[in-house]
Amino acid sequence: MSQLERPASLSSLAKYGFANLSQAMANLDELLALIGDPARPFLATLAKVQDPDQALSATVRLARQDSSSLKKLLRRDESARRLALLAGASISLIEFVETHPSSLSIFDESPVMPKTQDQYQHIFLEALPQEWPDVAEAWRALRIAYRQELLRIAIFDLTSDSVTDVLPLVATALSDIAGAALDAAISIARVELTASKEFGTFTVDELSSTRFAVIAMGKCGARELNYISDVDVIFVAESGSDDLGNSRAIEVATKIATRMMRAIDGVCIEPGLWQVDANLRPEGKSGALVRTLESHVAYYQKWAESWEFQALLKARPVAGDRDLGQRYVAELSPMVWQSTERENFVESVQKMRERVTANIPAGELDRQIKLGPGGLRDVEFTVQLLQLVHGRTDETVRVRDTVSAIRALATAGYIGRSDASTFEQHYKFLRTLEHRIQMSQMRRTHLLPQNEEAVRALARAFDVTFSAQDLLAAWNQIKLEVRALHQRIFYRPLLSAVAKLDPDAFALSSDQIQDRLRAIGFVDPKSAQQHIAALTSGLSRRADIQRQLLPVLIQWFAQGADPDSALLSFRRLSEDLGDSPWYLRMLRDSSGAAEKMTQVLANSKLATALFEKIPEAASWFERAEDLQPTSTQDLEAEIDAISSRHDDFEVAASLIRSLRRRETLRIAIGSVLGELDLSAAQKGLSDLTSAYLHGMLRLAEEAVGTGEKIAVAIVAMGRFGGEELGFGSDADVMFVYRALENSESQNNQKLAEQVVSTLRKLVQDPVLEFDLDIDLRPEGKNGPIIRSITSYASYYERWSDSWEAQALLRARLITDDTELRVEFLALIEKYRYPSTVSEEAIIQIRRLKARMETERLPQGADPKRHMKLGRGGLSDVEWVIQLLQLRHGSQFQNLRTPNTLLALDAAVESKLVAEHDARVLSEAWVFVSRCRSAMTLWSNKPADVLPHDRKQLDGIARILGYSASSASALEQDYLAVTRRARSVFERLFYE
Repeated sequence: MSQLERPASLSSLAKYGFANLSQAMANLDELLALIGDPARPFLATLAKVQDPDQALSATVRLARQDSSSLKKLLRRDESARRLALLAGASISLIEFVETHPSSLSIFDESPVMPKTQDQYQHIFLEALPQEWPDVAEAWRALRIAYRQELLRIAIFDLTSDSVTDVLPLVATALSDIAGAALDAAISIARVELTASKEFGTFTVDELSSTRFAVIAMGKCGARELNYISDVDVIFVAESGSDDLGNSRAIEVATKIATRMMRAIDGVCIEPGLWQVDANLRPEGKSGALVRTLESHVAYYQKWAESWEFQALLKARPVAGDRDLGQRYVAELSPMVWQSTERENFVESVQKMRERVTANIPAGELDRQIKLGPGGLRDVEFTVQLLQLVHGRTDETVRVRDTVSAIRALATAGYIGRSDASTFEQHYKFLRTLEHRIQMSQMRRTHLLPQNEEAVRALARAFDVTFSAQDLLAAWNQIKLEVRALHQRIFYRPLLSAVAKLDPDAFALSSDQIQDRLRAIGFVDPKSAQQHIAALTSGLSRRADIQRQLLPVLIQWFAQGADPDSALLSFRRLSEDLGDSPWYLRMLRDSSGAAEKMTQVLANSKLATALFEKIPEAASWFERAEDLQPTSTQDLEAEIDAISSRHDDFEVAASLIRSLRRRETLRIAIGSVLGELDLSAAQKGLSDLTSAYLHGMLRLAEEAVGTGEKIAVAIVAMGRFGGEELGFGSDADVMFVYRALENSESQNNQKLAEQVVSTLRKLVQDPVLEFDLDIDLRPEGKNGPIIRSITSYASYYERWSDSWEAQALLRARLITDDTELRVEFLALIEKYRYPSTVSEEAIIQIRRLKARMETERLPQGADPKRHMKLGRGGLSDVEWVIQLLQLRHGSQFQNLRTPNTLLALDAAVESKLVAEHDARVLSEAWVFVSRCRSAMTLWSNKPADVLPHDRKQLDGIARILGYSASSASALEQDYLAVTRRARSVFERLFYE
């Protein structure tokens, strides 16, 4: 090329995208020598292709072969561009052009929309020789015609404006030419079997009377085929004449099928196209290659496995006798949509996907585009499972190809629009990446190349400015997003629930709906039907999604203790949140969220009442962590923030009350769902009450204006002091204050009483009752509501009674004033843990316990069923332990705790109680405490008596984890556990 001006330097070649600069310069020199000036502008064209080096080398080879034709082609800019794009993307197709130079003219054709299958079939049949001495000649003619059309499709693909948006058209065209090739191959096979006896003796009449159809499966069936892929098929045949028996027709059809397959991939001068794979047929490789339609139907009715019905989603008549093919699909299609009614169908599909992933070789896992996590199979399995589950009753989702299925599922509301858009775009990206990898060598592979230059070329297929690292980063992000969507949707519990429903359950507007509702447990089916109609009426997307959800939700509501109230509450909640995109998406897509919500609405009136006030709490069902009690530190920080933001203490108090409702709902939901055990719920409620009172106390002090005059503390008593509050428990408290320096003592008592009075007003809540009980203070109801620490010291020194010392065992200080805390605890220590307890004091305590059981027990109450004061109830256990603390607390440090169970453990450790007795007491205290909280959760009313009503008992039992209709079992367990505890109490308390 020395005699000509070079078109580029090495540095400029690098800017054009060439990697092997020296070889590129040599190729340019040669091309310029072969064709002259047209080589110069072609360089800029090469800069915009997938692999400029590959494209230039291919162009040089074509120029060596026919420089004149190539020179003419390169003079036309669009023709040159088409050649460059194809040569940069596919070595295999360029080699085909080199082998068949006449195909070079295809680059002069303007790319147009791909043809139909019938048009392709006509082209292929026209390409066959009218007569051929050797069948291989017909095979060769078909394959050349096929590859010429494949070349046209590739050019259409590569010249499109959008790399990924053209994918559905290209995949359809690839499926259609495959179908046309199969049809042409059938024609070749029939002629071959007529002319030759090599493969059997068949008469013309037998061949013409044998009806033979090819059913495309997989990607070909869905019209989303790759550039190079096995074409999955199933064969069906029958006799078309009374003179030909079906058994002979099957024999003929089997030979047609085998010779047709050889026409596609048999050994010939022109390489085979692709493999025809018939292994999806009944019984796989062990089964007959060809069956009658009746045989197919019988197999799928009796023997087919779940995965075989999933495969039939894509079944489409593609070649041969179309009428027979259509009858095949018509007969088997209903079975596809009924297959989800099989036991554990959804779970079997999920396990099959997991097996596919588990069987990927470790070295390929990170390079798998198709089978790996976040790959094509994640999208396809998810979409197909949604289709199979919802397609039973919704024909709009009964489509074959993946992209159309994603759109149909989104339109019907089975998948969120945002999720559908993500799925579709990522699916197109992955399929396009797969196409470009396969197009290069026309080799069936689903692995990303390991060679960095090959990855760089793939990156340029999407954007010529992309580097290999850019492509890998984009692909890895897509894999993460696809995997996350797959796991969220593919494993959503709603799918299994919908699959198990009777199809008639979807007919929510049927005349029999009230009978059906009554039959599954609704007491007021007429009202239930009205709620259902209100939720599902209209043409909105919300109504569409509710129509999907309700058949399952109704079944879940019916599994609870009060489905009527649950459905009403769900309606109210949906009306409040129906326009919030996250709400319906959470119900439909989140793992178990919908079922958890139905459990709460159907089993807890307390949670439901709060839920209706705080509908946004529905978002908690998505994450178990959101159902854990908020820490004391976080509660106090939020309360401090509220107080600091609002100068109006009434406004601040209102917000703090809202916080208490919210956090009570959180703990209630966690308790109903079993996310919280008794200990966690009691601690959560106690911490919440402490933070609530502490925050309100600070507001009260601010409102009254205590300034630097006094410091007020709350003394938590009873179950509150022991951090053992249940739902509906009173907060037993006393109040104490100390005077600060320079304060006027004569006004301190009045100021302190104003603080307590203000506090008592602030904590009252009309929505969620709060009972602040101050009756345990010195002198009870007759005493002042608050005392100074000096007054407490004086009172306890002169007047303290044994019951007051016993009450102080549970005392716990809530205050910011460390000095007050230390001083008060030091004051009461000698009274609650005395060095000795007189026999008279012990007798007084025993008499008081006996009097409580007779005088404080409500009139008519059954002592065996009163959870607090009854036989074997809470007070029996607590009084045994408290008597031990009074008698031995000064000797055993570990007994000094306000918590009942910790004190019982300490008593065992100190050899004061035998382990077996402690176990009986502990089991009773825990069981009765759970029953007491469950009663409030169920009825939203505090109560201390185990009811006789069976429905009430069943509701309590559900919260405690019993199965349906367990009222008697709960009752028997309660009576048994309290009877055992009473026996231990009487022995230990009176010994």
